[in-house]
Amino acid sequence: MEPRRNDIDDMIVHEKMQAALEYQNEAWADGMADGIEPEIIADAAFALAMRETIRIHGEEGAEAILEQLKARMVAGEFSPTRSIQ
Repeated sequence: MEPRRNDIDDMIVHEKMQAALEYQNEAWADGMADGIEPEIIADAAFALAMRETIRIHGEEGAEAILEQLKARMVAGEFSPTRSIQ
């Protein structure tokens, strides 16, 4: 059975997300190696992400994305102690 087009698109997006996370982890490690505190790195990452999100989606779109992220956070998706089953 050949994968459907949407399945392939989803796989591509997943692969790109994994690559982007690797880049972010490398940048984080570089900042830590240079003596930058993790709180400062996190704040800078959020600020850059919000600027880009607002540039791409506008303020209302960015607000909707923030609401989605809040729901995911409350659900524990980003918890460092979360176990995936």
